[in-house]
Parts: sequence; C-alpha cells; structure tokens
Amino acid sequence: MKCDVLILPGLWDSGAQHWQTLWERKHPEFKRVTHRDWASPQRAEWVAELDAAIALCEGPPILVAHSLACALVAHWAQSKSALRIAGAMLVAPSDVDAPGYPKEAVGFAPMPLGRLQFPSIVVASANDPYVSLDRARAFAAAWGSRLVEIGAAGHINGDSGHGAWPEGEALLDDFCAGLDQGA
Repeated sequence: MKCDVLILPGLWDSGAQHWQTLWERKHPEFKRVTHRDWASPQRAEWVAELDAAIALCEGPPILVAHSLACALVAHWAQSKSALRIAGAMLVAPSDVDAPGYPKEAVGFAPMPLGRLQFPSIVVASANDPYVSLDRARAFAAAWGSRLVEIGAAGHINGDSGHGAWPEGEALLDDFCAGLDQGA
C-alpha cells in the first residue's frame, strides 16, 4: 500500500464532521490507522498497530495525529521501532498527565517528553479543554517541534466548529513542502 499520510484519530475516534474524516474523504490516498477499541485504547497495543501500519507504507509516511494520538506518536517514537516516518503533525495534544484525563486511555501517562527524531509540528489552541497552552508549549519544546498557536479554537475538532479546517490543511501542505525541501 502506498501511503504518504497516515491519519491518527484520538480517543473515541474522529466522527463524520471531524477534519480528519473530511480530509480522508477529500484525499483518498490518506489512510486512517484503525484501532481495535477507540473507547478504551491500550497504549502497547495501539503502538504495535501504528508500527504495523507504517510497515505497510512504501516509504516513510507523515503522521497526522489528533488529541490522544499525539501521545501515541510520542510513545511510538520511544518504542525503538526500526521503521521511520517523514514527520508528524500533532494537533491538540491532550495532556494524559492531567488529573481529570479520561481513565479509558490506559498506559499513556506519563507523557513521553524525549526529543522526537523526526520533523514535527504541534498545533495548539489557547482554550483546549484537554491541554493548557502552557503544557502544549512544553510538549512542543520537549519534542523539538515547531509550535503553531491558533488562538481560542477549543479542541480543534468538529465539536469546536472546525469542520474541514482548511487552515489546518494549509499547515499540513506547508509542513510537507518543508520536508520536501529538506527543512
């Protein structure tokens, strides 16, 4: 399977009006990495599923992660996989260390804070209910990611009114263009 972009939804998956789903409809070459249990993800199982999906790609893909899937990418990066990715766009990384984080996500805390060995961009909102802007900034700094703050945008999903989120698609296009130029 040729896949340049792997879509990684967060906890509870991305619904019909989520930008990830809408991007997949627009770009059939984008592939969603499925998970056995979106309601109660287990970190080790999900990391293995991501690794298997990357292995099916013809070349190193770009990961487009939302919410809990940002922690998934950070855990995968620490898994010592022999596989490589071209880069990662990490949108609205939820704070798995927060006291009120949903208990259904098993094994994701603590958030890995090691430097990512691939280019990455973190997109964060000033009023995300799942991560404070200060924590999102700390994640980006620890991971060596470029940080893009988009103002008061909620959790950057369908519920916060983002729909197809053309601004996010433009960020992805710019990120990919930078990868193509070796940036």
